[in-house]
Amino acid sequence: MDKKDLRIVYMGTPEFAVEPLRCLIKGGYNVVGVITMPDKPAGRGHKIQYSPVKEFALENNLPLLQPEKLKEETFIEALREWKADLQIVVAFRMLPEVVWNMPRLGTFNLHASLLPQYRGAAPINWAVINGDTETGITTFFLQHEIDTGEVIQQVSVPIEETDNVGTVHDKLMVLGGKLVIETVDAILQGTVKAMPQDKMAVQGELRPAPKIFKDTCRINWRQSAKSVYNFIRGLSPYPAAWAEWVSPADESMVVKIFDSEKIIEEHRFEPGTIRTDGKSFIHVAVVDGFLAIKELQLPGKKRLKTDELLRGFKLTNHFYMKVD
Repeated sequence: MDKKDLRIVYMGTPEFAVEPLRCLIKGGYNVVGVITMPDKPAGRGHKIQYSPVKEFALENNLPLLQPEKLKEETFIEALREWKADLQIVVAFRMLPEVVWNMPRLGTFNLHASLLPQYRGAAPINWAVINGDTETGITTFFLQHEIDTGEVIQQVSVPIEETDNVGTVHDKLMVLGGKLVIETVDAILQGTVKAMPQDKMAVQGELRPAPKIFKDTCRINWRQSAKSVYNFIRGLSPYPAAWAEWVSPADESMVVKIFDSEKIIEEHRFEPGTIRTDGKSFIHVAVVDGFLAIKELQLPGKKRLKTDELLRGFKLTNHFYMKVD
């Protein structure tokens, strides 16, 4: 079968899912329909916001479905009418069997980790938080349990010491577009030799990648400088690690922290103690040194470099970070 005859249905929502779809369209593949999440209100004005995948689909005149529930009979019938040979899922949601088992060539997913490591909703974040030096992307056929299907292809990429989740995301997004094309071509050519994940060699224990919530993002100052540093970059730029600093008047304020630097040195300060000259630096004590905060954001304010923030905010050594 020629790629122009292969009927593909594509499912995805965020920016990460746009690049593979762009590669398919640019490569002349026959995308007969796109499925994305329903529109939702966003921001202070609660204006309706389209997903990045929807915006791309509209720009390229691709048929579009936005089901509230994936088991709705009206959606299932509309999906059947597209007569897909193959379905591709990138950063979407868990599919019921009636959906993923519909195409004759199956449904494959692009996942942002080297499966079976980091099954779950936030694989890039957790790889950086855990201080890994390597991650990657995987294509695999969907089956009942989430992220457990047989692996088709994988590509690894290093995580540099200075990377944050944003830079790793962008690396994997570009590689993801290429890997989706390679996977589709392998399926077309009949050269796929999918491997069960329980037969794959894995170094160390398997780590999960659960969804990240606001409470997940709170910094624990009782950890090592390396752990806190990795935690901050594993949540930067989004959703962002946060802490509460408390003023001499015992007023607390939530501070988002986007960038930091490790300072390893012995000291006798309690974790969470703030050291600052009020002009150019903010150091927060951890168990084996300090975290130099390089970029941060106060509620309702812009994200700023530390020296920029200190020009307009009077911070003294009598402030401290709240430690529960």
